[in-house]
Amino acid sequence: MKNKAIKLLSLVAIAQLFTGCEAIEAIFKAGMGVGIFIVIAVVVLIVWIISRMRK
Repeated sequence: MKNKAIKLLSLVAIAQLFTGCEAIEAIFKAGMGVGIFIVIAVVVLIVWIISRMRK
């Protein structure tokens, strides 16, 4: 009986670890997308400011 309980507990623990890794992976993917968007927005803003100063 103890052996089955230990196996079940191990399976549940492993399942939780993989689920947590997938959640963190999704967070980092979303963060990378937002980071790229912010970098592009800053570059566009700098180019726009420089073009306005030359007029």
